[in-house]
Amino acid sequence: MKEQKLLMAVTALSTLLVSSPLMAIEKGDILINARILSISPNVDTNQVIAGGAPLAEPAGIDVDDANSLGVDITYMMTDNFGLALMLDTSSKHDITGTGNLSGVDIGEVNVLPPSVIAVWHFMPKNNIRPYVGAGVNYTIFFDASTTNEFTSTMDTVLGGGVTSTDVSVDNAIGILVQAGLDIDINKDWYVSFDAKYIDMDTTARIKVNGAKAAKVDFDVNPLVLGVGIGTKF
Repeated sequence: MKEQKLLMAVTALSTLLVSSPLMAIEKGDILINARILSISPNVDTNQVIAGGAPLAEPAGIDVDDANSLGVDITYMMTDNFGLALMLDTSSKHDITGTGNLSGVDIGEVNVLPPSVIAVWHFMPKNNIRPYVGAGVNYTIFFDASTTNEFTSTMDTVLGGGVTSTDVSVDNAIGILVQAGLDIDINKDWYVSFDAKYIDMDTTARIKVNGAKAAKVDFDVNPLVLGVGIGTKF
């Protein structure tokens, strides 16, 4: 009997959540979300060029995970369709070596990834609202730097005489896809969960003693998971 009552209560609650919207969205609404983000790059090194020629031995780089904060603003052009501007704070990522550079701490880089996304909201009149989106991301890489460990490694590889190293990473444009879910807390606020995948490739350029020494073409392709809170105007 207790199990039956519990099942009835769960069923009633589920029905209430789906059929009794607290914050329906509609054309003309402005949605604002603030999120905590977990950024996980899926790095694949395509080619390392040194001295004008590809390296014969395997070498590459990896980019570590990082966390960030983000804000996105969506203008609903219809009840279902909206345009979103995503403005994340910068995240700092460590760069490490792979292949014959495995275990070498190369340096770090800051990343700023603004995006514009077209978003389709399913069931806009319900208080549980899944959505999908696709758009364009422009990633800015800045304040890149190398470590003393990397400078020492290059000094050994090149037979001495290395006093400084530098790294820069080219900015990148990529396609972004998104899926998420908004769940109302009350008539003013909702919690939001989302996942984004960005198709991104770029080039890292390495200098030794101020002179161009190598460049690394690689895919970043990060998976970005977010959880946050939102409201509408």
